[in-house]
Amino acid sequence: MSVYTVKQMASLSGVSVRALHHYDAIGLLKPRAVGINGYRYYDRADLLRLQQILFHRALETPLKEIQAALDDPGFDLAAALRAHRERLAAEAERYARLVDVVDRTLADLEGDETMDDNQLFDGFTPEKQAEHEAWLIDRYGEDRAGRAIAGAKARMGSLTKVEVAAFQAERAAIEAEMATALEQGLPADSAVVDTIMRRHWNWVGRAWNREPTSEAFVGLGRLYLEHPEFTARYEALASGLTEYLAEAMRAYAEKMLPRDTGELARSD
Repeated sequence: MSVYTVKQMASLSGVSVRALHHYDAIGLLKPRAVGINGYRYYDRADLLRLQQILFHRALETPLKEIQAALDDPGFDLAAALRAHRERLAAEAERYARLVDVVDRTLADLEGDETMDDNQLFDGFTPEKQAEHEAWLIDRYGEDRAGRAIAGAKARMGSLTKVEVAAFQAERAAIEAEMATALEQGLPADSAVVDTIMRRHWNWVGRAWNREPTSEAFVGLGRLYLEHPEFTARYEALASGLTEYLAEAMRAYAEKMLPRDTGELARSD
């Protein structure tokens, strides 16, 4: 039977050593054995458990729910894989529609075809948007979340197709720079990361149609950690990115932003 060190496990799976250490610390993925030298050792059963973790993360399942499912005495690996396949097939169909929207929007911007304005949002289902809004209202309350949602809708509704494309490209660039900073081992409160956070703060302000205060920006970082879709998005870019981004937002907010206890994204 093959045995893997934590570095070999990371290389094989693409999951960072830091994330594997975290999974060990919270009991989500304990190594099969720990040597007298302190090295962690994993076997094939651990590989299969990690695969399950990654499937669940891809499907936006919170870590606590993943652990509960995998530790259930009635857990059936084959049944879990069949369930993953069914959900992933549905997601693949949804993403295929989104890719088609991207392609047609690009063709419209480049003058190769004309796209009706109502087609811009073909891949974004009302059900998914309603789900996001319901989560925010449940978490933050009707008054606070309702005002934030209305402001964001007003802002996004005022953008042209070219502006929407530029807006999304800016978000992607910020996320890519943060993933690179994480991979380079830069501290979340470093000057380089602060510069990225300044761009992120500006981007969020444009999305919200108002400048986020310190509490709001920190709260948004916590929301990234709490909401499974945000977590899945950032972890797909780089393992540990969600936590790194939230910490960078907190550090930047504490150093640079004004405080206002009335903002939406407070945690209380």
